[in-house]
Amino acid sequence: MDGILCLDKPQEMTSFACCAVFRRLLGVKKIGHAGTLDPMATGVLPLLVGKATRALELLPDHNKRYTASLRFGLVSDTQDAWGKVSATGGAVPSLRAVEDALPAFRGAIRQVPPMMSALKKDGVRLYDLARQGIEVEREARPVTIESLELLGYDEAAGELTLDCACSKGTYIRTLCADLGEALGCGAVMTSLRRTRAAGYSLEQCITLEEARRLAEEGTLASRLMPVDSAFAGCGKVTVSPAQAVRFRNGGALSLDRLPRPAEGLTRVYAPGGEFLGLGRPAEGELKAARLFV
Repeated sequence: MDGILCLDKPQEMTSFACCAVFRRLLGVKKIGHAGTLDPMATGVLPLLVGKATRALELLPDHNKRYTASLRFGLVSDTQDAWGKVSATGGAVPSLRAVEDALPAFRGAIRQVPPMMSALKKDGVRLYDLARQGIEVEREARPVTIESLELLGYDEAAGELTLDCACSKGTYIRTLCADLGEALGCGAVMTSLRRTRAAGYSLEQCITLEEARRLAEEGTLASRLMPVDSAFAGCGKVTVSPAQAVRFRNGGALSLDRLPRPAEGLTRVYAPGGEFLGLGRPAEGELKAARLFV
């Protein structure tokens, strides 16, 4: 029972709780997830099952994509609609003003992480401090907004919907709040749906209801994708039978004796197509980075 299952996470569930549910549904002990989603967010949550958990720290694609909605004229202590929300009295911006403001938030930018986040200050989670009414200074961190596009705007209601592709560590609710501040009226995020994570999309996800139905039918395991699917963007090499034996035992392979060049993190397969693991070239050899056999 090894592989990756993509869940369309429902609202009001933590990512940790999702792992617990699928441990029961699949009858396995080891499940991890790639990219935490806030409880009120929905969308792509890749679950790594069994030996696939070994891949977590090596996943090559950390970029994510979201559909987010916000409302202008409000501020919140959590930067979203589930915190303490208050009106600012600021005028709702025009469509032209919104379009003119968006370019400043594209590309390499810096964000001050919110207090309601899992980041640590002196070993303590920021959200634990926030719940005690404590606010501490946070340094702005560099993030990259690969694309930020307007999907719809109800100017009368001050409700904006955005599509955002971004780097790891980007806080979408902070992006919404910063946009509202730049427009002089404030803004709070009202919904968040992740549409891509770790290279997987919504089209590859199943819902929790569907997962429970499949579990009752005894077919949920059939929805597991192979662990090497997470590394589809990496190089690939198929080795000889002797090399396969050596590699599966943790031995390094001479780069000169491989059938094709290996650069960066490389998928290694046995002659019959079995995925053995991941290797990295170093000092003239392809050394095992992680085995999955």
